[in-house]
Formats: sequence, C-alpha cells, structure tokens
Amino acid sequence: MKNSILSSVGKTPMVTLRDKKLENINLFVKLEGNNPTGSVKDRAASYVLDKLLETGEINKDTTIIESSSGNFGISLASYCKEKGLKYCCVIDPNILPINETIIRSLATEVIKVTERDETGGFLKTRIRLIEELICAKENYYWVNQYGNPYVAEAYYNSIGVEICNEVKVDYAFIGVSSGGTITGISNRIKKEYPHSKIIAVDSIGSLVFTDKPQKRYIPGIGSSMRPKIIEKAIIDDVVLISEADTAKKCLELLKKHSILVGGSSGTVIAAIEKYFRNKKFKDKPNVVCLFADRGDRYAGTIYCDEWLNNNLL
Repeated sequence: MKNSILSSVGKTPMVTLRDKKLENINLFVKLEGNNPTGSVKDRAASYVLDKLLETGEINKDTTIIESSSGNFGISLASYCKEKGLKYCCVIDPNILPINETIIRSLATEVIKVTERDETGGFLKTRIRLIEELICAKENYYWVNQYGNPYVAEAYYNSIGVEICNEVKVDYAFIGVSSGGTITGISNRIKKEYPHSKIIAVDSIGSLVFTDKPQKRYIPGIGSSMRPKIIEKAIIDDVVLISEADTAKKCLELLKKHSILVGGSSGTVIAAIEKYFRNKKFKDKPNVVCLFADRGDRYAGTIYCDEWLNNNLL
C-alpha cells in the first residue's frame, strides 16, 4: 500500500521483446512509462528534491526553477507540488500542448520564451533566462538537469541498480537528451559488468555528438547543445537515427507489440536494429534498453498521419 501515487516511482517492469528482425540477440526493455507521471524523469525529480531537502540546499521558501518542455518539467511540477515547494518552469513554443497543459496546472509559474537561440532552437534562450533570474532573485534553485550530479546519481542508484539486478548486461542502448540518464546508468552497468558496451542513441540534427544542427520535431531525445553532465558518462559507441525512422518504429511497436511509447523509444529500437543488422554471434548477447515514456502524449504528432505527412514523411 502506497501513501500516494507519486511514491510508487521506480521498480518498473523489465520485459522481453521478441522480433524477427532481432533474432540474433536477447532484447530486454525497461518500461519507464509505468512511473507515476509517465516517464523515467520521475526518478530524477523525486530523488533530487529529496536530496536537496535532506542536505538543506533548499527549503520550503525556495523556488525550484528548471528549463523543460517535456517529461522532466511534468515530473518536477508534480513532486514540487507534493512536497509543498514553489516551482517555475521555463518552456518554449515547441512544447507539446498536452505537456504545457499539465505543467501549467501544477507549477507555481510558467515562463514561455519565444526568441530563438544561435542554433535555431530555444534551449540556450531558456537557460540564459534562468541564469538571469537566479542572479536577480533570492532563494531560487536551478535543478539544471544538464549539469547537476544529483541527476546522474538518481539514475545510478535507481534504474541502474534495477537493470543490473534483472539482466546480465552485454549491451545497453540509451537515448540521450539532457544526459543524466545515460551518465548514471552507464556508470552503474560498467561497475557491475565491466565488459558490457554502452551505446548512446541520438537523433540526426542533435548537437550532443555532432556539430551539424538540423530542425527536429520529436521531443524527448537529442539536444541543441552538448550537456556538461555527459562528460561523466561511459560511452562505447554512438548511433544516430532519423526522425522518420523514429516515427516508423513507434508505429511498428504499437502495431506489432501493443506498446504505446514516446519518440525516444522508437529511436532506440531503430538504433538496435541498425547496430545488430547482419551480425552473428555464437551466443546471443543480452541487450537492454529503456522505453523512457508513454506514447499517449504524442497522439497529435507521431501517431497522427496528418502530422507525419506534413513534417517527417
């Protein structure tokens, strides 16, 4: 029995995914959409806020501030409300309407920037605004998912432990956006299984691993800058996937496996297929990935024929 829905974070299902295109591997998927607000980001939001309160770095008078147009914004809004903390979320016009509705219903304040940065996106504009606010106002704490070591620590101590206890890992494929997830998980897996391979998955047009920006439409994976936190990640290889292939794999997962997931999950599956295509093994390796969020919030994008035809296909 749980005291609240938000206390049921973690201990998500690990399932076997069988597909004819992947018969040369054993594929295991961690279903992070089963977290309370629907994504892996619940792990970081709950852990970081508890840690900050425990260390005294924040108190009930502190305003938590973060740049997010997606899952982390929702998670922080939810857990701040539960803990009686004020929360300011900085978003941009690319936010999905459903995400904006949820964040506005839970957060103390929402600020939407409209000026594009030098990459053509909004991320650096959002961050510059936060830096100005925390300099001008007292008792603001910027969570900073792109650089806060507590974020990586959250994943190291939660999903990293769960994965290592559930599967002997040969390969782990992890989508990259703000960088905390792969940093925490990679360090934990490498500690338990030193010979495992960590494969970072990113979208074409993201600037995490390349310097070639391109307009991207699908949130939840990729970034218009390289997060500082990822410097601590242990990465053996990188696979880049087009957003068209991402959408196709999301639709395929729904039709073939009855799994409704967000864009990053389709990107990861496309990367696994690309990486292991035509490879032969004496013994099938164990391959782990995570489906970072549910797909219901993408009903008007990835799962909408009109949107796909207008933007990706």
